Amino acid sequence: MKFCLGIFLFFSVIGHAQPFSVAEINQWKAQSKNVTIIRDNWGIPHVYGKSDADAVFGLIYAQCEDDFKRVELNYIEKLGRMSEIRGEAEIWNDLYIRMIIDSSEALAEYKKSPAWMKELLTAWAAGMNYYLHTHPESKPALISRFKPWYPLLWTDGSIGAISTGDIDAGDLKNFYTGMAQTASLKKRDEAKEVSGSNGFAVSPARTNSGHALLYINPHVTFYFRPEVQMSSEQGLQVYGAVTWGQFFIYQGFNQYCGWMHTSSNADVSDMYAETIVKKGEKYFYVYENAQKPVTEKKIRIKFKDGDVLKEKSFTAYSTHHGPVMAKRDGKWISVRSYNRSLNSLEQSWLRTKAKGLEDYKKVMDLRGNTSNNTVFADNKGNIAYWHGNYMPVRDSSLNWDKVVDGSVKSTEYKGMHTVDQTVHVYNPTSGWIQNCNSTPFTVSGTASPERKNYPAYMAPDGENFRAINAAKVLEKEKSFTIDKLITAGYDNYLSAFEILVPALIRNFDQHVPKGNMLYNEIAEAVDSLRNWDYRCTPNSVATTIAVEWGEKLNPSISRVYINAGEMDQTQATKYFADYAAPEDFFLALRGTLKDLTEKYGTWKMAWGEINRYQRLTGNIREIYDDSQPSLPVGFASATWGCLPSYNSRVMTGTKKRYGVSGNSFICAVEFGPRIKAKSLLAGGENSVPASPHFSDQAEMYTKGIFKEVLFYKEEVEKNARERYLPGEVRRQE
Repeated sequence: MKFCLGIFLFFSVIGHAQPFSVAEINQWKAQSKNVTIIRDNWGIPHVYGKSDADAVFGLIYAQCEDDFKRVELNYIEKLGRMSEIRGEAEIWNDLYIRMIIDSSEALAEYKKSPAWMKELLTAWAAGMNYYLHTHPESKPALISRFKPWYPLLWTDGSIGAISTGDIDAGDLKNFYTGMAQTASLKKRDEAKEVSGSNGFAVSPARTNSGHALLYINPHVTFYFRPEVQMSSEQGLQVYGAVTWGQFFIYQGFNQYCGWMHTSSNADVSDMYAETIVKKGEKYFYVYENAQKPVTEKKIRIKFKDGDVLKEKSFTAYSTHHGPVMAKRDGKWISVRSYNRSLNSLEQSWLRTKAKGLEDYKKVMDLRGNTSNNTVFADNKGNIAYWHGNYMPVRDSSLNWDKVVDGSVKSTEYKGMHTVDQTVHVYNPTSGWIQNCNSTPFTVSGTASPERKNYPAYMAPDGENFRAINAAKVLEKEKSFTIDKLITAGYDNYLSAFEILVPALIRNFDQHVPKGNMLYNEIAEAVDSLRNWDYRCTPNSVATTIAVEWGEKLNPSISRVYINAGEMDQTQATKYFADYAAPEDFFLALRGTLKDLTEKYGTWKMAWGEINRYQRLTGNIREIYDDSQPSLPVGFASATWGCLPSYNSRVMTGTKKRYGVSGNSFICAVEFGPRIKAKSLLAGGENSVPASPHFSDQAEMYTKGIFKEVLFYKEEVEKNARERYLPGEVRRQE
C-alpha cells in the first residue's frame, strides 16, 4: 500500500536560541545558591541541595558540564527529531519514535503531575537552561530551551528501552512506503544487546562481614552513564550511574539499599493482526464482527538537507490496540506497548529513596518498569530479584511472541499481574542471586523459581554463558568480601569455548590425518587451543584464535534473546558442536589463521596486542586509529561467557580491534551500618579530552583496579578538588 508523502521546503536552518527572560535568570540564580557541587579527585560530582529539587537542578547542571552534547542528543532522539541534525536517513527512526512516544501525552502528564514531581521536573529544566545561559560557548545542536516535560519521554531509565515486539523502523518504512514485506526480525537486536549486563547479590550468610553485598555492572555503550551522587536535606542520599539527561540514579544505592537493573526479555508489548476494510478513502478494522474506524493522525518530520530544513508528512494509522507499524501476511499489524508514562518516572525517582526491601516492594507495586529486571540488596541483610515489573495478564494458551488476532476480544489484556505474581526471588536459601540477561529460572541455583509456575510470556529469556559462569563463581565462594565480589565479577573464563573447542579437537583428531595439507595448516593452532584453560588474558594467543574463530562460526550460537520454543544460546551452541559438519570447524579455523597472518604477518598474536582500548569522546566524526595511543585489554565479549564484558571489533581503517561497549560503570557495595563501596568507570567522568578526568581511569579499567567510593560528606570533603555553585567559576581546592 502506497501513501503520498508531501515534501515542503523551509528557507531557514534550525531556529535561533529562544532568549531567557530576566525573571527566569534571576530565579535560576536564586536556586543555584541552594546547591553545592563538590568534585572529588576523580572528577565525580557530589551534588548537595537544600531540597530534592535543588539536588536535581545541580545534578543536571553537572551532567551538562561533563557532556552536554550527549545529554542533548538523548532528548533529540526521544523527541523524534534526529533528522533535523543528521538528515533524511533518520526520518524512519524519527517516525518510529513519534508513533510510540507521543510528546503531547508527555506534556499532558506533566500538567497533571503531583506537586512534588512537577517541582522536580521544573528544577530539571531550570538546571539545563541555566547551564546554557552560563555557558554560551556550548552550542546546542538543536534544543536551545529545555522544557520540564521532556523527562516524561522516557520509560524507566534506559534511553534505548523501547519495546515494540519484533517491529522496527524498517518494518515501519516498508508499510508506509508500500514496499515489499520483509522477514520478521528477532525479538530484539542481537548485535546491540548481546553484551547485556550483570547483577549479583550475596546474602549475609555468604559474606565475611555478615552484611549483604551488591554488584552493579551494566554493559552499555562506553561513556553512556556517568558516575554521580546527589543528596538533599529532605533525606536524599544516593550514589550510582545515571543515563545522560536523567535526574534520578538509574543503577545505584542509598544508605539503606541498592538496585541493579539488567535488560529483560519479559513480554511487555504485543503485535495484533488487524483485518482492514476500505470504504472510499477511509479505513476500518474488524473487531468482534463490527467495523471500527481506523484513527488517522498527521505526523510531520523535518529533516536537514544541506543548509535548509525540509519536511515530510505522514498519515499514521492506529487502532485501539496501538499504532499500525507493519504488514504481515496481508494484514496490518498494530502494536500495543507501554513506552513512557508518568507512573514510570515516579517509580524511578521513588526507588532512590527506598529504605529497605519492604519499602522497595511498595515502589515496585507502581508497576511502571517495563524494560528491567532488578537485583536488590539492603542493610537488613535482604537480597531479592524481580524479573520485569510491568506485566499485563494475557491468555496463557497463546504465543505472545507472535502476532495475535486483533479482531477478537479474547486477545485483550485482562488487567495487570501483581508484583508477587511475577517471577521473583526473596532471600533464596542458596545465599546468592545473579542475572546476566538470562532466564530467571537459574538466578539462585537450586533456590531459583520454577518455570512451570509462570506463564511463558513472563520469562521467555534463555540461558547464556555469562549466567553459567556467574552461577559457578557465586556458588564456589562461601565468605565474600567486596574485593572477592569484584574478583568474581571479573572472572575471565569463556565458558562457550568449553563446548566449542572440544568439538573442534574431537573432529580434528577424527577427520584430519597427520601430514595432509589441512593438518599442516591448522595443527599448531589446534594444539594451542587444546592446551588452553579457556581464560582470556592479554598475553594469550589461544584467546585470539578462539574469539576470531568463534566469530566465524554459525551466528546462531551467539543468541541470547529468544522466542518461545526456540533454542537459547547454550542449547544452540551445544547443538552446533554436536551436529555441525567437521569442515565447518576446520574451514572457519583455517580462515581465521589466514586473516590474522595477512593482517599481522603471523597468526600468533597475543590477545592484548590486537584487542585494544582507545578513549574517544563519543563524537560521531571520530575514528579509531592504530597509530594513536591505546591500551591492551584482556577481556572478551559477553557472547563467550566473559563476565567483564568487552565488545570490540575492527574499525574502518584499522587492523586492531577496539572496544565500544561492555563494562561501563561497575560498583561493589557492602550494606553494613556504614556503606562501603568501590567503583570504576570506562575511561573517565568527563568527555573533554583536555580534562584531567577524560581518561584517568582508563588503565585501571583495563586491569580491573577499582577506586574507593566517597559516599559520606566527610569523605568527599577530604578528597575535594573543586567546590562551586552552579553558574560560578569552578574553584580548585
